[in-house]
Amino acid sequence: MPVCKRCRHEIAPGALACENCHALVNSDELDRISARARALEANGSLHEAHEQWQMALQLLPSASEQANWIRSHLRELEQAINTSGDPNSQRKWAKRLGPLGPVAILLAKFKGVIYALFKLKFLFSFLSFIAIYWAIWGPWFGVGFAVLILVHEMGHFIEIRRRGLPAELPVFLPGFGAYVRWDAMGVSLETRSIVSLAGPFAGWIGAALCGLLWWQTGNQIWAALARFSAWINILNLIPVWTLDGSSAIRAMSKLERAVLLIVAAGLGWGFNEYIFYIVAAGVVWRLFTKDDPPESSPLITAYFIAVLALLGLTVWLMPGHGPAVKVFGAV
Repeated sequence: MPVCKRCRHEIAPGALACENCHALVNSDELDRISARARALEANGSLHEAHEQWQMALQLLPSASEQANWIRSHLRELEQAINTSGDPNSQRKWAKRLGPLGPVAILLAKFKGVIYALFKLKFLFSFLSFIAIYWAIWGPWFGVGFAVLILVHEMGHFIEIRRRGLPAELPVFLPGFGAYVRWDAMGVSLETRSIVSLAGPFAGWIGAALCGLLWWQTGNQIWAALARFSAWINILNLIPVWTLDGSSAIRAMSKLERAVLLIVAAGLGWGFNEYIFYIVAAGVVWRLFTKDDPPESSPLITAYFIAVLALLGLTVWLMPGHGPAVKVFGAV
């Protein structure tokens, strides 16, 4: 009998999702199909894209949120196909618009290009993000910081897409950070937590690479980027508001939250970084919010603690005290 790639639980013949962790059995194939479908849509091949999404629908549990999203998207595609495929409809609109009619027909024929342009909001927002922080901190630190934020967001994006869920590329908001838009309805708490922790974990990888470059070159700018990035990702693990830590802790039981509290306080004392005490304070609050799940999740607890500890170690290994922006100010 086949087993789940993620939790190693046995999967019943013909099942489309693991009964234990709810991971999709056909996630790899779903990724390939959705990639082909989106590429076809971008090129304006709506009929072919419609066929691909129908294939994807057959590989999903009918009641899953992914299946609901695809059914809704199929209706949108059908409407677009009916509108674009009717030349009489195009001529009617051209007549109503008068001199602008030919332009309307031209835009209809190149709707794939227009659709792709809207997708460029990721690029436009990212370039704006770079420009703002370039002006504040200079080219090296400003660009480096923007790239590290991108690494964090791509951690979320890749984890979501790896599970066959629809997600948009990150959108950047100068002064506020960035976000990846996706629909988590119908997704298990454990999966949501893993997606939430994937961002800080990717952020740690980016910070660690900057730390390695500092160690190899001695250039303090890399140390500043490593320390600041790790510090920002620790900040993001405070389990409050819309921060990643708030979503991640939802899969943890009261006992597991208590363990996280002890670890966070211990890391604050061991690394002499006050940010960990703020994380611990957030955990104290979540001990009394009455939103703990019916079942514990040792996997999420271990993941949360590991990411927190790795980020703390990175901050501790870099020169300076407090947030890395102080180090940068001394460069």
